Amino acid sequence: MLLAVLSGFIFALFLVPFGKVLKGKWSILLSVLPLALFIFFLQKIPQVIEGGIIEQNQWVPQLGINLDFNLDGLSLIFALMITGVGTMVFIYTSYYLKGHVYLDRFFGFLCLFMGAMLGLVLSENLITLFLFWELTSISSFFLIGFNNEDPASRKSALIALSVTGLGGLCLLAAGLVIHGITDSFSIVDMLQSSTLIQDHSFFMAVVFLIFGAAFTKSAQFPFHFWLPGAMKAPTPVSTYLHSATMVKAGIYLLFRLSPAFSGSEFWHYSLWCVGGATMVYAAFQTLFRDDLKSILAYSTVSALGILVFLIGLGTEEAMLAGLVFLLVHALYKATLFLMTGIIDHAAHTRNVSELSGLRKVMLPVAVAGFLAALSNAGIPPSFGFIGKDLIYEASMHTGIFPLISTVALVSTNVMLLFAGFLAGVRPFIGPLPTKYKDLQAGSPRLWVPTLILATLCLVIGLAPGLISNSLIAPALVALGIQDYALDLKLWHGFNTVLALSATTIGLGLGLFFLLKPSLNREELMLKWEKYSPLAFFEGLGSLTFRFSSLWTGLVQNGYLRNYILVILLFLMALIGYGMWGNFHPNIDFSQLLELTFYETGIMAIMLSAIVFTVFTGSRLTAVAAMGVVGYSLCLLFVFYSAPDLAMTQFAIDTLTVILFVLVLYRLPKYLPFSDSRVRVRDGIVALGFGGMITLLALGVLSSPMVSEVSEYYSANAYKLAKGKNVVNVILVDFRGMDTLVEITVLVIAALGVFGLMKLRLKSRERIR
Repeated sequence: MLLAVLSGFIFALFLVPFGKVLKGKWSILLSVLPLALFIFFLQKIPQVIEGGIIEQNQWVPQLGINLDFNLDGLSLIFALMITGVGTMVFIYTSYYLKGHVYLDRFFGFLCLFMGAMLGLVLSENLITLFLFWELTSISSFFLIGFNNEDPASRKSALIALSVTGLGGLCLLAAGLVIHGITDSFSIVDMLQSSTLIQDHSFFMAVVFLIFGAAFTKSAQFPFHFWLPGAMKAPTPVSTYLHSATMVKAGIYLLFRLSPAFSGSEFWHYSLWCVGGATMVYAAFQTLFRDDLKSILAYSTVSALGILVFLIGLGTEEAMLAGLVFLLVHALYKATLFLMTGIIDHAAHTRNVSELSGLRKVMLPVAVAGFLAALSNAGIPPSFGFIGKDLIYEASMHTGIFPLISTVALVSTNVMLLFAGFLAGVRPFIGPLPTKYKDLQAGSPRLWVPTLILATLCLVIGLAPGLISNSLIAPALVALGIQDYALDLKLWHGFNTVLALSATTIGLGLGLFFLLKPSLNREELMLKWEKYSPLAFFEGLGSLTFRFSSLWTGLVQNGYLRNYILVILLFLMALIGYGMWGNFHPNIDFSQLLELTFYETGIMAIMLSAIVFTVFTGSRLTAVAAMGVVGYSLCLLFVFYSAPDLAMTQFAIDTLTVILFVLVLYRLPKYLPFSDSRVRVRDGIVALGFGGMITLLALGVLSSPMVSEVSEYYSANAYKLAKGKNVVNVILVDFRGMDTLVEITVLVIAALGVFGLMKLRLKSRERIR
């Protein structure tokens, strides 16, 4: 499985040098990757049915972070959706973006995203899950903003990254808190510690953090606005990310963690409320839209709300309904998005009020749209009919306000039926406008993937046994639901659930025939945009920008001395806070050695040099005085038998003085840039910082001189590094990377100084 996850990243790297070769007709060959992965996961079904597969790969075992993967029933469903829909999208893209100058780059982003999504759903470690979670956000940022010359695309990509990135931080925090409770990053260990987590004082914090991650990723109200905005992306992106994969990541997280939180009323009621509000609100929004992608975007948000709502119900029937609807939605929504792209590609418009009669020129696309609309509406014999029945059965048998739940679901599904028929049927019925008489369905690479997904909506509805025992049953086991009497079939007889389905279909079709697309309704809704969550978050972003500009102008004002002043004040506050109430120096002065004549003399020289540095009016004098301070420290190191430190200090001070002299002699005459008040202020801060460091040193002197780190270095310096000088061993072996970085910094600084020395400007103006 490690190779399966990494294959997307490997292909993305492969496309960097060789992508241009695959830009033409050979680009369809890239669909071999998701197809091969789809077949790979199909072959794992027997093993998953028997109990699943856990693959362990060490990464950072000291921290409990490993590339462990778990292929069970739940992750298998998501893996098949990712690779199956991905195959169709790759084939579709090979023609949809044919001839695009950055086609290879687009496929690279798709491969990167696919690998990240597979890693996310297969991860058995919370930290690796977080890493893949963030990779999906980053790769989706590039995909949403693929048309980077369009300001709207750039804005949509930034909003999506900001919202989902915030959720990523919540997921990381949740993982760390859970590790503090269970002492493990393993998801399996976490699920087995359900009682321990729910009884912990940080339980509510964990739940809030998980909600923050899931709600932002899966576009739940009030974080839903990024998904409709992301429709600025090319159609393959909308199909792949926003129907079957990325937006389902939050749903996957809730499904995966639900066994650990089931039984908590707060968990169930919160998901019930947020999911219910999202599904009704987003479905209502579809009534006011006339752009095909906008309609599909809000219907996607509503469908995600239904899934969260079902997870909140938490019953076995609700979990079954959620798993089935997960597949139902992926199939019909991917079909509708691909269909929309074909129409837009040919007619150059997505305005549903301008489209009609396209069945006469795009018959395969019309068939696909009609089948997808049937599944979306839950009309038999489609797969969607089975999903709708299960949803209504779950709502009727729940312990959380069954009547309210059922009414909310029926209302939502009525509006979603309207949206599905508006997108999948309306563009193809009625007379064909003259301007569209020459349109064509395009290459089979466009409509064949669309027709395949639509056909599956019908085939699985007629034969639900294809997925019943192979996919749904193992997924229920993964959710902790054992020995469930699973019976997926198209007909359950005449009952209340059938009556609710019939009511939904009747009201939805009536709404479709009565309510025509209108720009007036959309303009009416736009008037309320200033009160929407998007407006709130944009206002918050604007406020943050103004504050950051003000803060930057105040602090980052171009004066180095101000930067140093801020750093010192911050350090003084930080150290002072740490020392407050904890500073109890207890120094036995009788144990200290008396000052010698040499030490007194060196200290006098250092003080004199410091005075010269502060009060001199010459740069060269200041540099020379600072050099005297450094050389005095060298002598102190020599007197205290530390020749290695003395040599290091001598080399550094010599180099620093030389570099300062070489640079400063080119500057203009020493000019005063501060008045006496500023210099007094700087002097007070310097004295205060020095006094605090002195107090800190006194505190160190009163602390025990033996520590575990010191003992470790002393015991292992010769044993592990074969060196008798402990200090050298620490620098070269134990802190080798740190020393390497320090050397690198010095080299970069030297190169920069050398570049300044060699700089020759055409004008005679000297560098200030």
